[in-house]
Amino acid sequence: MANKSRNEARLKRHRRVRKNIYGVPEKPRMCVYRSLSDIYVQVIDDTQGMTLASASSLDKELKGKLKGKTKTEQAVEVGKLLAARAKDKKIETVVFDRGGYQFDGRVKALADAAREAGLKF
Repeated sequence: MANKSRNEARLKRHRRVRKNIYGVPEKPRMCVYRSLSDIYVQVIDDTQGMTLASASSLDKELKGKLKGKTKTEQAVEVGKLLAARAKDKKIETVVFDRGGYQFDGRVKALADAAREAGLKF
């Protein structure tokens, strides 16, 4: 079993982290998914199993802004958009769920942009 794929190892880390991270209505979970080409983020209330706000690099609002930018710069725009959408829904504080990814690069850029736009975590 030493030949696990990178994604299997990530999912194992994600399950381990999710034992302790739980989103409640007062402090929902901000979950990140990163594919090779795009990045997706959701704010989730785990008690009801509902997505309260979401954003991704495929959003129509961001289509024009992302052209010609690096993936890290795109992640920054997605973080700002998610923070704005969360604020519209009166969400100030979240629990950050990095999805088993290393807190580096695109994931860190997205988190920092969301913090700068006013989300607390």
